[in-house]
Amino acid sequence: MSRAFVKEEGGSRWEAPEAPREYRLLWTADVTPEVLRETDDLLDALRWLAARERAGFELRDRMGTLLATSGATSGLRA
Repeated sequence: MSRAFVKEEGGSRWEAPEAPREYRLLWTADVTPEVLRETDDLLDALRWLAARERAGFELRDRMGTLLATSGATSGLRA
């Protein structure tokens, strides 16, 4: 196998990075926000967010624009 297709540190095959998704669901209660889920389906993302029973989750688009938040004060329900 050519070295061009092998990662130096692990000896495993190179894999192309995944294409960025349109929507990201994040957990923002920690110091550093963590992406929990990515999808191209807005309705699926909103349903997932609505199922969260506590605050601290956000739905953002690919550019980082805040679209919705979870929690009792957000008013978002399925």
